[in-house]
Amino acid sequence: MNSVVDISSQKNISHFTDVHGLPCIEKIVSSVEDKPEPISTNITGTIPQWINGNFLRNGPGKFEIGNQSFNHWFDGMALLHQFKISKGKVTYKSRFLSSSSYQSNKEHNRIAVSEFGTVTLPDPCKNFFQRFLSRFELPKPTDNANVSFVTYKGDYYVSTETNVMHKIDPETLETKKQVDWSKFIAVNGATAHPHTEPDGTTYNMGNSYGPKGAHYNIIRVPPTKKTEAETLEGATVFCSIPSTDKGKPSYYHSFAMSENYVVFIEQPIKMDLLKIATGKLTKKSISQGFSWNPKVNTIFHLIHKQTGEVNAIKYVAKPLSTFHQINAYEENGFLVLDMCASDDGQAITNYNVQNLRKSGEALDEVYNTLCRVFPRRFVLPLHVDKNTSYNQNLIHGLDSTATAVRIGKNKVFCTHEDLHGEELHQYGGLEFPQINYGKYNTHRYRYFYGCGFRHLVGDALIKMDLQGKHMKVWKQPGLYPSEPVFVPSPHATEEDDGVVMSVVITPDEDKSTFLLVLNAQTFEELGRAEVPVNIPYGFHGTFHATA
Repeated sequence: MNSVVDISSQKNISHFTDVHGLPCIEKIVSSVEDKPEPISTNITGTIPQWINGNFLRNGPGKFEIGNQSFNHWFDGMALLHQFKISKGKVTYKSRFLSSSSYQSNKEHNRIAVSEFGTVTLPDPCKNFFQRFLSRFELPKPTDNANVSFVTYKGDYYVSTETNVMHKIDPETLETKKQVDWSKFIAVNGATAHPHTEPDGTTYNMGNSYGPKGAHYNIIRVPPTKKTEAETLEGATVFCSIPSTDKGKPSYYHSFAMSENYVVFIEQPIKMDLLKIATGKLTKKSISQGFSWNPKVNTIFHLIHKQTGEVNAIKYVAKPLSTFHQINAYEENGFLVLDMCASDDGQAITNYNVQNLRKSGEALDEVYNTLCRVFPRRFVLPLHVDKNTSYNQNLIHGLDSTATAVRIGKNKVFCTHEDLHGEELHQYGGLEFPQINYGKYNTHRYRYFYGCGFRHLVGDALIKMDLQGKHMKVWKQPGLYPSEPVFVPSPHATEEDDGVVMSVVITPDEDKSTFLLVLNAQTFEELGRAEVPVNIPYGFHGTFHATA
């Protein structure tokens, strides 16, 4: 059955805000055992011979410790997955990340380290006085790096948003070394979504909290190692931006990068530092210190990569929430910024485990209260000076309906262009965007790929063509594809010449998860490799090519 739909011609669009009868997906947040020895897969169709390497994925894989359960999807213990692809064959293996959190939980057979949505209870083995005092300790940051696989200086790491990452062997998935950002630079964490230049130089962002309040720091990591044992040596903070609200910095999951600028999006999802710091005392989790403030505008900060200077112009937009950016590039004196965004920032707290395990009307209700996420384009004029006109749209010479209007000496108000047609509404919006990163990041581009969200997790794969905003869709009932990753074919001349890979979760069928390989141009299925184990729904991944 060919399940590609080219829906540029379909009509009767229904906006997915009032959904009934969503299937239960509780199995995608079920704990599994890891499989450190390679398992062969059953292949249907054909996996192209030219694909050689490891498709690496990360996500939560254990949601209970002893008789205690984690509250939030982001809390599950990190499980690393590897699909080894060679000469048309695929093997699978997985390993739990050997983090301090994991070891400590295992040793005590209870949740011993607080996570994003789960507060640890004092150790019942301690006496009353020790338990009382332990409430006054600051929560130890978790090193449960379950968000993504990233590279620094050619090495693979797994990362979450705290200050601790782990160096991983991409062949064995073994945990090699714990690496703490704060030992190299003054930050209290870094995102799990760094950006890498063609020469290997990597940029990231991390917060710091001091007597003068919270700061957002732009980090640069050099491209190569001087010694084999090196990790983040040479990392620098080359720009530090004070938070608009000292005690309540904005949460950010990622940032954007163009050829000359890092773009930091200060959004109205706020972190109450006092609430988070006193969480142990008040028995409140970190997630309870997050709040959405729809009275606050979004601010785009532009930081010049060469000088580290922050552009004096503050580009503001109405309140929005963004987790993932698609791409950013400069053209004709403008910075074009594409991202997945919604008009409401409350989604993060709705992804607790009990919501994902609901069924029937209760599940429908959770989905219907979530705001849909759509791809949007903002266009920021780079040359605003004393001669720039006020109160008129400054965007010209670009084919975009986005606007940018100077409303103050150093303030430009921006509105977005939708990067989609009406058709996308019937797929519930789009998240987990990916592009042909190696060739087109920071450059003008035409295609991006993502997951459609007609459920709490992705239930379709979508290819968006920015020329005409047409889309192609891969979707099959009961199948839940995760983030699509584009891999270019060896002698590609076209932007979309290659494959898109996704791990597809099958909660209705036991032990039938599979790696899906689509032709990126036609979006038709080339082949799938079925794994005879259950895999929970994960977050992010990457393809590590081997010769």
